[in-house]
Amino acid sequence: MKWGEVKRLIQRLNFFVCAVGMFLLIPLMLLTTGDVIGRSFLTKPIPGTVELSEYMLAVFILLGVGYTQQVKGHAGVSFFTSRLSPRQETVCQVITTLLSMLIIAGVVWQGMVKAIEERTVSDMLRIPQYPFRFLVAIGAFLLWLELFVDLVHSIEKLKGKQK
Repeated sequence: MKWGEVKRLIQRLNFFVCAVGMFLLIPLMLLTTGDVIGRSFLTKPIPGTVELSEYMLAVFILLGVGYTQQVKGHAGVSFFTSRLSPRQETVCQVITTLLSMLIIAGVVWQGMVKAIEERTVSDMLRIPQYPFRFLVAIGAFLLWLELFVDLVHSIEKLKGKQK
């Protein structure tokens, strides 16, 4: 399999996983609206709305973090690097990407450890916590893959193969 195919596969995977997370916005919106209407007009809120909203937001955020990196949607500060030459800027990108990959690898590892150890359930609805702990590891791994794509791109740029 060539690098272009691997890159495309990683990007499609992150887009698909992000789309799955996005679909949770609709039930989240409906649940919140129903709870507000029930609470305001019928004085009967929907039990467990806060818990379900927290879980759906966690899924939405964790599954979208890799795609956000893909589209360069994370905040960045270029105050220092904007003063460097293009080559020096690319070297800084390689270094920061490597450091980011190291940190995210730790998040993947600890996410797996915590997910395996997790035995608790939520207070009201008794939803097990471990699937959401696994999502931390999955989301971080998908982010790590996108950082790897960025690293390869930056190295190719240093070698003069890409702009």
